[in-house]
Formats: sequence, C-alpha cells, structure tokens
Amino acid sequence: MKKFMAAHNDLGVLGEGKSVEYLQSKGFVIKQQNWRYGKYEIDIVAEKDNFLVIVEVKTRKKGSLLSPVESVNKTKIQNLVFAANAYIKRYNVTKQTRFDIISMTIDSAGNVDTFEHLEDAFLPYVNM
Repeated sequence: MKKFMAAHNDLGVLGEGKSVEYLQSKGFVIKQQNWRYGKYEIDIVAEKDNFLVIVEVKTRKKGSLLSPVESVNKTKIQNLVFAANAYIKRYNVTKQTRFDIISMTIDSAGNVDTFEHLEDAFLPYVNM
C-alpha cells in the first residue's frame, strides 16, 4: 500500500530543500537534514565560520494567517535545544552553537513568495 504525505509535509520538504540550496550558496556546510533524537527533530544541522548552526525551517502557504516565524514558540525552542544538546554530545561538537530560523511562504505554483533568514534567532531557554 502506497503512503501519501499530507500537503503540509510536501510544503515542508519543499521549504527545507530551498533552505539547503540557499545555505549552501552562502557557504554553509550541511552536516545533517532531519536529524532525529527520539521524538525531537532538527531540520538542518550546518556549519559556518566555526559555528554549529541549528536551523529551524518554517514554511507556510502564501496568505496563511500565522506567519512562519510566529510558530516558533517556547515549546519548539525547548525541543530544538534538547535535540541540539543531544547532537552536540553524540558528535562531540566543540564549536559554538547558534540557532537560526529560515522562514518562507510559498505561492500556489510552488514558488517562494517571501524568504527570510534570521541568524542567531533566539537564545536557548535554560529552564527545561
């Protein structure tokens, strides 16, 4: 039986692909995509300028009520930090870590309407 992905999953895959292309064009080295630790996931793990960069990609359809960045809430940040800590321990990463967000909207034809790369987008919450 063939499984079908939900439309929002297709949109997310499209957004992550465009994000990888963008990051590589800016000199980032992509280390992992969709890295999982239990139920937690990091969309993109990259390196640039001696930083480990944890990238959260948020993609929405053009005209969505909630902007992509608005969906990165405290819980999402805590989950990213938890996953990042696991990644750092597993691979003995000694570089400084920063958290970026790539936010985009996609039109009905599958083209990027808006695109924003927020570097060092948030500081990790300490009280987990």
